[in-house]
Order: sequence, then structure tokens, then C-alpha cells
Amino acid sequence: MPRSSNSLSALPQQTAEPLRNLGLRLRAHRVHRGWTIAEMAERLLCSPTTLRSLESGKPATSIGLLAHALWLFGEIDSLDALAPAPAGLAARRRVRRSAARGPAGVIAENERDF
Repeated sequence: MPRSSNSLSALPQQTAEPLRNLGLRLRAHRVHRGWTIAEMAERLLCSPTTLRSLESGKPATSIGLLAHALWLFGEIDSLDALAPAPAGLAARRRVRRSAARGPAGVIAENERDF
């Protein structure tokens, strides 16, 4: 696919279609609850136009807004299933600072060479 611009609207079909489907699912959740666009937008603290963009799968819509919508629908935990960490990666492992280096933010004497 030739890219005539750097715009997110030039996303490949393989990316754009799942976004549209996600928007449709969000709309289905809203309709299932009987909320109008205006009511949902008020709950999301956004404009009705922004909500329409989210529901139509526009790629430039904020990921924070998506997370907020999922939270309102009781589906926030579904974000944990997105892009799981590779099996070999210790995602929750803390990286520890070497005790020999001293506390963070303190410049040692041997580092003052200017």
C-alpha cells in the first residue's frame, strides 16, 4: 500500500479493520446499556464528536479514552489480554540498582570531570 502521508488514516487494512470492529463493540456496549451518545460522552468527559470517533474506530482517538470507556463498561480487565509479554520475559521483575553506584541522582566525585 503506498503511503501518501504520515497520517494515521493511511493505516493498512490489517490495522484499520480491527479498530473499526473495536469501535463497533464499544457502540454495542453503549446501546446495550441504553445510553445515548450525549450521555456516554458526558460519562467519558469528552465531546459527542470524540465519542463518535472512538466508536467508528478512528486511529487518532486517545487510548486513555478507550481505557475509560472499557472501565465504564466493566471491561477494563480486557486490556490485560492485549499484546501479552513474551513468555521468556520477566515482565514484573524489578531492575535493581547496583549498591556500588550509590543513590540515584547523586554525582560521584569521579564523575565530575568537567
